[in-house]
Amino acid sequence: MSTQPKLIRFNQNVVSKYQIYNSIFMTLPFDSISKTVVLLPLFYETCKKGFENGENPTTIVETFFKKYQGRRNHQSQINLLFRFIQYIERQVVLFDAVEDAAFPIVHNMEGIGTLRSLKENAEADHKKQLLQQYLEAFKVRIVLTAHPTQFYPGTVLGIITDLAEAIKHDNLSEINSLLAQLGKTPFFKDKKPTPYDEAVNLTWYLKNVFYHSFGSIYDYVQQNIFDDAEIDNSIINIGFWPGGDRDGNPFVTPQITLDVAKKLKESIIKNYIKDVKYLRRRLTFRGIRERIITLNHQLHNTLLNRDEDNQITLLEFRNELKTIRQILISQHQSLYVDKLTMLINRTTLFGYHFASLDIRQDSRVHDEMFTALVNELQANKSDIFPDNYFDLPLKEQLKLLSGIKGTVDGIEFKDELAINITETIKAMKSIQEQNGEIACNRYIISNNQTTLNVLQLFAMLKIVAFGDDLTADVVPLFETVTDLQASANVMEDLYTDKNYRAHLEQRGNKQTIMLGFSDGTKDGGYLMANWAIFKAKEALTQLSRNYGIDVIFFDGRGGPPARGGGKTHQFYASLGPTIEDKEIQLTIQGQTISSNFGTLESSQYNMEQLISSGISNRLNDKNQAMSSDNKKVMDHLAELSYKAYVNFKNHPKFLPYLERMSTLKYYAKTNIGSRPSKRGKSTKLIFEDLRAIPFVGSWSQLKQNVPGFFGVGTALKYYEDKNEFEKVRSLYNDSKFFKTLVENSMMSLSKSFFDLTKYMADDEEFGEFWKIIYAEYETSKRLLLKLTNSEELMENEPVGKASIDVRESIVLPLLTIQQYALKKIQELEKAEVRNEKDIAVYEKIVMRSLFGNINASRNSA
Repeated sequence: MSTQPKLIRFNQNVVSKYQIYNSIFMTLPFDSISKTVVLLPLFYETCKKGFENGENPTTIVETFFKKYQGRRNHQSQINLLFRFIQYIERQVVLFDAVEDAAFPIVHNMEGIGTLRSLKENAEADHKKQLLQQYLEAFKVRIVLTAHPTQFYPGTVLGIITDLAEAIKHDNLSEINSLLAQLGKTPFFKDKKPTPYDEAVNLTWYLKNVFYHSFGSIYDYVQQNIFDDAEIDNSIINIGFWPGGDRDGNPFVTPQITLDVAKKLKESIIKNYIKDVKYLRRRLTFRGIRERIITLNHQLHNTLLNRDEDNQITLLEFRNELKTIRQILISQHQSLYVDKLTMLINRTTLFGYHFASLDIRQDSRVHDEMFTALVNELQANKSDIFPDNYFDLPLKEQLKLLSGIKGTVDGIEFKDELAINITETIKAMKSIQEQNGEIACNRYIISNNQTTLNVLQLFAMLKIVAFGDDLTADVVPLFETVTDLQASANVMEDLYTDKNYRAHLEQRGNKQTIMLGFSDGTKDGGYLMANWAIFKAKEALTQLSRNYGIDVIFFDGRGGPPARGGGKTHQFYASLGPTIEDKEIQLTIQGQTISSNFGTLESSQYNMEQLISSGISNRLNDKNQAMSSDNKKVMDHLAELSYKAYVNFKNHPKFLPYLERMSTLKYYAKTNIGSRPSKRGKSTKLIFEDLRAIPFVGSWSQLKQNVPGFFGVGTALKYYEDKNEFEKVRSLYNDSKFFKTLVENSMMSLSKSFFDLTKYMADDEEFGEFWKIIYAEYETSKRLLLKLTNSEELMENEPVGKASIDVRESIVLPLLTIQQYALKKIQELEKAEVRNEKDIAVYEKIVMRSLFGNINASRNSA
């Protein structure tokens, strides 16, 4: 029997099932739910027809009330809106669960981009040995970040998991019970989580998903590509930011970092204990059973940190497992040897650290900390820094920092900043001693602008805890367009500094450099950010190769295309030979964790796609560098787009529009994450202080998605007006990189819905500004369709488009309610006498509607 097309599989296994199970809500024994279920479809139709007729959200909501709720008083109508919000939140959860359950049916788990496909293609091309060589050096690291854009609390995540499992087996009784549970479970938190809470929430994915899916991937590679031979490379690993990322988050303390590292170690050992218990039930053979029992006791002692003489180190644990395996092979006909090998493989992947905890801080904060540290050292008559250090020329400061000698031991610091940096660095050293070096061996400097930024941290790491044996990497993060352009000069300064170079030699001649898509887009617009990063990578690759350094690029990506998300594996497959690609490292956050890595199947599939994209990029003989002519066109497009975006960003109404017409200020009021929604302490809204998540998320809530397309249309129109559009078409046809940018921008456009905010065109203050955005949207959409010879957006991705369409239809009433509430707030704030009580009610509606909208988008921020 032939396999049906992917779209048909999606419609049958996702859309149809969602409609069937959604109807179960009507049978739940809750009075409020049954009334809501009856009225919501009527409200949806009112919204749909209203927008088709050019009506605004206020008119739509009031028309609905007049037609179906005329007898209800104002309070009763408000209560109904809240019930709509609650019900739609649960519809989104149901759709998530149905989509998760159908993932292995809709996606070909052995098709293009999977490891099986990669292996078979390599064998067909007689390149299996070459594939093995690449896999012995190649790595993919996904880094779970401390930027939660996922509003589901842990209780709801558990329901989604159980619901997906019940849907897989069409267990109607269980589905009914879980939907009833869902109807009673709160979706929002009463207080902000702490950084430790965030870490605990993310360890759920480590324990329940990544441990198993990453283990399965490694097992497959070992068995099918290396023919059961040992692999001297972990291939895949996990980075972790909650508890380590203190950039703009004053709540992350050195003690929090230590506590999170302890939690990670406890979590992985608990998983090992489960596997050892399974082996204890199976390996009941003489000479082995006793050893397994002893291992079990030793792991428990290590977990509880008791009876030090009977604990077990990671190396001892691995060696004992290998010894047991040899006995199984030689004396017991290899019974259950595969199960034992699986556990050995997991110790290779996860060690005693589970995930590598990164430390991150802003360069401007480091500068303050460094200054405080030096001042206290000088006050204590330390000879590490001369008294005139800050008066020295920059060149001499850099020389002193790179060749730093001495230690701060014995000095009791009083300045809070000096205490913070010293305790943080000591925590890194302590974590390495407890969990292994890989547990915490990177310090990232965000907003890195200069060589001084790097060497200040380099010096502090050495004098505070590490000395000359610096078992940690300094990772500069270049974010703005200006910083990206200066990055090669900064790195050349470091590569030519004899002391920093000696450090790199100690670290295997490897240098990790992080590049920030999120702030790059916020700063320079969609095309320029992506192109500036591409060019920076090219320059840094060439520079690093010239100096014999293996550069590793770590991409700071968010969920949506505007923040470097979208079709990530296609992005990595599109990079040519001019960009180093021995490792792929990227941040994964918010809804992207749950949507792309939330289940065993989706986690394994998407991780295999990432591995395959990196490897196939190297195996592909046809993967050529971009031609000089195409580079000129790309350069020009980026410049045109950048100019349009900067002019737009500098518009006097830009910040007021975001502040007063969007949901920007409400992100700060939700209890989604531990960090403040902006950097700095100014009460006035300053663009530079804006974090990328609320910035991009606010445009998404408006269904305008500006960061994902603004400037693209203007750039393309230049070539159309000059009758040179074929140059852009040639770039599109020849460059996978540009093609991926175009497709991701089309995704941003497809999630836009300007009918929602069309009423703003008549606004006395913001009408003209709204028209600028809409005109750019129309131009971008028209010319991207022309460029790709498409009739509609995402024409070549029917399943992705279908999923977006269903999600957008689910939240259409929610978006309408949100805009209605925002408009009411604006009216009430302009009134002669402010009704604070009513304003508070409508603000609560706005905040509650944020949850469902973000969860439904799956990559909105």
